[in-house]
Amino acid sequence: MQGARPGNRTRFGGLSARLLVLTIVFVMVSEVLIFAPSVSRFRLDYLGERLAAAHLASLALQVPPDNVLSEQLGRELLAHAGSLGIVLRRPGSKSLMLADNMPVEIGATYDLRQTGFFDLVGDTFATLIRDERRLIRVIGTSAREPETLVETILDESELVEAMRAFASRIFQLSLVISLMTASLVYLVLQWLFVRPMRAMTASMVGFREDPEDGRRLIRPGRRTDEIGVAERELAEMQGGLRRALQQRARLAAIGTGVAKINHDLRNILATVQLVSDHLSSSEDPKVRRIAPTLLGAIDRAVRLCSQTLSFANEAVPPPKIAPVGLAALVAEVRAELVEAPGRDVRFDNAVAPDLVVDADEEQLFRVLLNLARNALEAGAKTLTVRAALEGDRHAIEVADDGPGLTRKARDNLFQAFGGSGKSGGTGLGLAIARDLLRGHGGDIILAESGPRGTRFRLFLPATVAALPPPSQAGPAAEPPPATLEVAA
Repeated sequence: MQGARPGNRTRFGGLSARLLVLTIVFVMVSEVLIFAPSVSRFRLDYLGERLAAAHLASLALQVPPDNVLSEQLGRELLAHAGSLGIVLRRPGSKSLMLADNMPVEIGATYDLRQTGFFDLVGDTFATLIRDERRLIRVIGTSAREPETLVETILDESELVEAMRAFASRIFQLSLVISLMTASLVYLVLQWLFVRPMRAMTASMVGFREDPEDGRRLIRPGRRTDEIGVAERELAEMQGGLRRALQQRARLAAIGTGVAKINHDLRNILATVQLVSDHLSSSEDPKVRRIAPTLLGAIDRAVRLCSQTLSFANEAVPPPKIAPVGLAALVAEVRAELVEAPGRDVRFDNAVAPDLVVDADEEQLFRVLLNLARNALEAGAKTLTVRAALEGDRHAIEVADDGPGLTRKARDNLFQAFGGSGKSGGTGLGLAIARDLLRGHGGDIILAESGPRGTRFRLFLPATVAALPPPSQAGPAAEPPPATLEVAA
């Protein structure tokens, strides 16, 4: 099965390229947030400098008598201040005016003594986008003489040109900073994250294609961060999975051999059974006395071969989930056990009659039957099945009063050929029961085992379904009796 390799994607569509673009975008957003205050400050400083130049030019009015300058000197002072008109006001003195053909129409007046942040930003952007030429009046106090009020009239077009030139420089600088920052971040992320992730992805793809090839296992580095932990965990998972696959391959080979041996052995045992049947009809008392023992041993051998072959070749089928009445299912398990002769047991079905679980009825029946049969074969005289809703799952409890499991059986519980609680058992029943329940999204655990008995707990995902009331479901069947006595 061919999968998409990591290298098939272009670099511009990969994680590193997205990180590069996002870094540029985020830095540009940050620069935009800096841009507005920067340009606003530039405009405020520009107007403040013009006021200072206007104040300096107005000082020349104090030198000549009667504050009168020559026309030529006045034009030079105004040109030096970049102003079309200057008014200087001091407390307790007359206003001084310096003007060159003083204009009549003023487009806007800005008082630098009353400026707020949002007003400055709003005026700044309004100035940047304005195309028409106009004259503005700027009012403010002198930096050298705070009690002196200075007014100057400016051509706003010069301010607009200066602001646009400054904004262009800010934008270019922001773009350079964004590219440099994004490149550095890109290289760092490429080295620290993207390259190790690509290596892990390539290792996973290669391992999927050929798990038995040891060269495709990832080689974790010495990093102690999350990437290093992920590499080591991936290496551990690949190694464990490779060992499990090798073990499964060996078990499959063993299963094939067992199947062949089982076929021949069952033929041999069939012949032995035919011969043994004649022994049971022998007139010799000793032969007739040992014949049942021999037949029982042969039956156990045939059953062991069948169970082993079934476990080796049978995969757990996916469950066919449907609403199942648990009380009725337990009643079927009890009926199955009642039909077996030689039973002297007490079977209590303590499941609520209206309890419904979502499960594969056949598989759940098989699980409950295995547990009940194991308990009875271990020597239990009383068996109780009850169920309850615990949070988001149903808990089904199968309890008996048997002698309990041995330590060896508890240590190897749910392991095939190792977790049997009775002599000569294979432990396949519990192993199959666990596989079936896990296929449902549930599980099985040993809750208690001792001289007073053994208690298993089965868990299934909960369902809100319930059996319909008798008025909708038709005549109600008689519920199974809560207690059943079975005598030999």
